[in-house]
Amino acid sequence: MTSQVSESTPTEAAPRRPHPARWWALAVLTLALLLVAVDATVLGLAMPFLSEQLRPSSTELLWIGDVYSFVIAGLLVSMGSLGDRIGRKRLLLSGAAAFGALSVLAAYSATPGMLIAARALLGVAGATLMPSTLALIRNLFSDPRERSFAIGVWGSASMAGAAAGPVVGGFLLEHFWWGSVFLINIPVMAVLIVFGAKLLPESRNPAPGPWDLPSVLLSLVGMAGIVYAVKETAAYGVGASHLAAGAVGLLCVAAFVRRQLTIPAPLLDMRLFRNRGLSASVLADLLTVLGMSGLVFFLSQFLQLVQERSPLQAGLAELPATVGAVVTGLLAGKAARRYSVRAVVAGGLAAIGVALAALLALTPDSGYPLVGAVLLIVGIGAGFSFTVTADVILSSVPKENAGAASAVSETAYELGAALGIAFLGSIVTSRYAGIAIPDGVPAGAAQQARQSLPGAMEAANLLPQQTGDALRVAAQSAFTDGVRGAAAVGAIVLLLAAVWAWRMLRGQTLRS
Repeated sequence: MTSQVSESTPTEAAPRRPHPARWWALAVLTLALLLVAVDATVLGLAMPFLSEQLRPSSTELLWIGDVYSFVIAGLLVSMGSLGDRIGRKRLLLSGAAAFGALSVLAAYSATPGMLIAARALLGVAGATLMPSTLALIRNLFSDPRERSFAIGVWGSASMAGAAAGPVVGGFLLEHFWWGSVFLINIPVMAVLIVFGAKLLPESRNPAPGPWDLPSVLLSLVGMAGIVYAVKETAAYGVGASHLAAGAVGLLCVAAFVRRQLTIPAPLLDMRLFRNRGLSASVLADLLTVLGMSGLVFFLSQFLQLVQERSPLQAGLAELPATVGAVVTGLLAGKAARRYSVRAVVAGGLAAIGVALAALLALTPDSGYPLVGAVLLIVGIGAGFSFTVTADVILSSVPKENAGAASAVSETAYELGAALGIAFLGSIVTSRYAGIAIPDGVPAGAAQQARQSLPGAMEAANLLPQQTGDALRVAAQSAFTDGVRGAAAVGAIVLLLAAVWAWRMLRGQTLRS
C-alpha cells in the first residue's frame, strides 16, 4: 500500500508556534474573497441599466461582461507565483488598493470603452487577491485541523459571495444607479487594507528566483484565448475567429508548460503535478465546476425569465445553495478525517449529480420545493467537495509554493466555469431553438423569439395579449426543455467526476 504521508503531504519542518491573531486574520482574508465573489456575479443584474445609459454595442456589452473573467483566468498562475516571490501580504494589500481605486473608475465610466478598460484592470487586481488569500491561510495555520476549518470558512465565503451578488445587486439597483454595484467595493477594501496591514503576517518563498515575464505573457494569452474561444462559441456558434483564438490559446499553454520545464525558476513547478492528490483534486474541481456552474447559471435565468421572479427574489431563491455550502464547508475537514478524503469528495460530487438529475422533472410551473431542494443538495455537495480538495491541494505542496498551488486551484475553477457555461449553454441553445412558434406570430417576432428567451419575452410584450401570452408560454417551455437537457448532461459529468475522485484519491488523507 502506498505511504499515505508521502502521498498526500510534503515534508515540513517541526510545527511552529501558532500565529496569535490567526482567526482575526482569517476574517480579513474571508472579507477579501467574499467581495471578489460578489463582484463576479453582481454585474449581470446591472447590464440592462448600464446599457440604457452608456448605449454599448452588442460586442461592447459582451466585453463588459466577460473581460473581467478573461483577465483573471489568464493571470491567476502568474499572480500566485508573484506573491510567492514578493510576499503574499504585500501583493494582497496592493491588489486591494488597486481594486478599490479601479472600482471608482468603473462606477463613473462615461463610455463603454472606459468601462471595458476598468473591468479589465479590475481583473488584474482580482487575480492578485484570490490566490493570495488561500496561500496566506496555508501559512497562518500550521495545525492541520485548524487549517481544514479555515479552508472551510474560506470556501464558504466564496459560495456565500456568489449567492449574495444577485441579492446585493437587486437591492442596490432598486434604490441607486448602476455604478453603485462597483462602489460597494470601496469600504470593504478600505477595511481589508487597514486591518490586513496590522493582522496579516508576511510570507514568501525564501529563494524564489526571478519572475519570468515571457511565462506571464504565455499564461495570459493562453488562458484568455481558451476562455474567449469557449465563451464566444457558446454565444455565437463555431466561427473562424473563435477557432483561431482557441488554437492560439492552446499553443501558448503548451509553450508555457514547456518553458516551465526548462527554465531554472519557473512560475509554476510542473513537478507538483506528479503528486496524485494535487492533480486528481484539480481535475475533479474542473469537472465539478463544468457540470455545476453552467446549470446554476441557467437555473438563475429560469427563476427570472420563466417563473418571472424579480432579480432580488431570484437571488433569495438561490440561498439554499449558500446555506448548504457554508454548513458543510465547516464540517468537511472533520468528515474527511473520520471517513476518508475520497469518500467525502466522491460522495459530495455524487450528491450534486443526483440533484441535477432531479431537474429532469422540472417544468415551467414547478413549485419552489423542487428547485430549493436541488440547490440545497448542490450546496451541500459543493461544500464537502471543494473544501476537501482545496485542503488536499494546499497540503500537497511545500508552503513556499502555496501561492502557485492556490492559483492552479482557482484557474481550474475559472476554466471549468467557462467550459460549463459554453458546453451546457450549447445544449440549452439547441433545445431552445426547437421552440414551437404559435400561429399568428409575425415572422419578425418569430425570428426574434428563436434567438433567445429574453428576445421572446420582448417580442411577446409587443404583440396582442392572446398571441403574446401564447408566445411567452412556448418560449418558457422551450427554455425549460433546454435546462432539462443541460441538467442530464451535468448530472453525467458530476457522476463521472465522482468515479474519478473515488479512484484517484485512494490513499489520500488529511494530516491530523
